[in-house]
Amino acid sequence: QVKLVESGGGLVQAGGSLRLSCAASGHTFSSYAMGWFRQAPGKEREFVATINWSGGITRYADSVKGRFTISRDNAKNTVYLQMNSLKPEDTAVYYCAASLSGSYYYTPRRPADFGSWGQGTQVTVSS
Repeated sequence: QVKLVESGGGLVQAGGSLRLSCAASGHTFSSYAMGWFRQAPGKEREFVATINWSGGITRYADSVKGRFTISRDNAKNTVYLQMNSLKPEDTAVYYCAASLSGSYYYTPRRPADFGSWGQGTQVTVSS
């Protein structure tokens, strides 16, 4: 399985921006579709964004559409989540995840579709 390590979390004021990074190792990164999820205290882990193996297809949760951008650099084995116009309700632990890709169009959104997970990075948005 691929090993994933997130970074870039922190404390930011509402309206601010953060960019999360997720570095992958241990397997061919371009074999995987990648996703970002988040989990707030007392809530279930929820889908944020997903990107296909090439970076050509992305999908977003409605709650972040237009504010967050997922991207990847296969040469650097890294996936990113650019988060703009942050809101207090975006506060959560953010996880990246990898799903072995079956096709160009594969953009999974369910946690069960992902076989590898990072340890998470805390994002806190103050009002």
